[in-house]
Amino acid sequence: MDAFWKAPPVSRTLALAAFTTSALVYSGILSGAWVVLYYSSLFKFPPQLWRLLTSFLVTGPKFGILLDPYFLFTYGSALEVNAPRLNQPGDFFVYLVFCATVILSICIPLGSVIFTPGISFPSPCFLGPKTHSVSTSSALVLAITYTYAQENRGRKVTLYFITIPIEWLPYALILLTFLLDGPPSALQQGSGLVAAHLYDFLTKIYPAFGTKDGRSYIRTPAFVRRRFAGLGGRPTGPITRSYGTAYTARSQTAQERPGPQPSRGFATGFSGLWNSRGPGRRLGE
Repeated sequence: MDAFWKAPPVSRTLALAAFTTSALVYSGILSGAWVVLYYSSLFKFPPQLWRLLTSFLVTGPKFGILLDPYFLFTYGSALEVNAPRLNQPGDFFVYLVFCATVILSICIPLGSVIFTPGISFPSPCFLGPKTHSVSTSSALVLAITYTYAQENRGRKVTLYFITIPIEWLPYALILLTFLLDGPPSALQQGSGLVAAHLYDFLTKIYPAFGTKDGRSYIRTPAFVRRRFAGLGGRPTGPITRSYGTAYTARSQTAQERPGPQPSRGFATGFSGLWNSRGPGRRLGE
């Protein structure tokens, strides 16, 4: 239990919730009809809004019950602890909320669903009279995988005994889903790729090349930072890695922010140094 509580808070909670929910559903203890996403259930009274959350907690069957929570925990923990863009308390939580919102925004209108074998329910969307249950967990796994790959560009990863650049991993997973489960499942899973790339664009690409101040368009609210500040997960000291030592970024206090500072003896910096030397002279004068 100590190892569990020392793990990053968001990743450990998400992985545990996904494993527990999936195990209950596939064992028959919990009816999947109460946790999968139905399009019509969101527009009835009262709306069953919990499905927007629980649809991300139902993984694939069989090995998916173990593999999906494993990916959520492994890649999620790496982002929550080490990702430079997610270096403040609550940043990873906001990242998950953003990706989940984009995934649902794509899947609900288009009706692209995961065909979950073994559980058959009425259609969750308006595109067909009968389909299988819908779960969006694989799309969230792919979103986290894509972001992890972008943060670790240049590395290699082994997928089913084949070593590939880690940047190819998300696309390899979509290809496997296309071959094993068909186009609808691959299309639904691909929504996670769109969500992660949109986050990458709004927090890294466009701020770097399309704005003057380089500010990210997605920011963690102050109340979320305060809520996650004491939960741990990201180390506050130096991180020792195989290629050197990394230091976690932190917010500057008012005293640490750049600005006019009172003089303290000998001038520092090029501007103060030259101003303290008096008028200049040309060569030969």
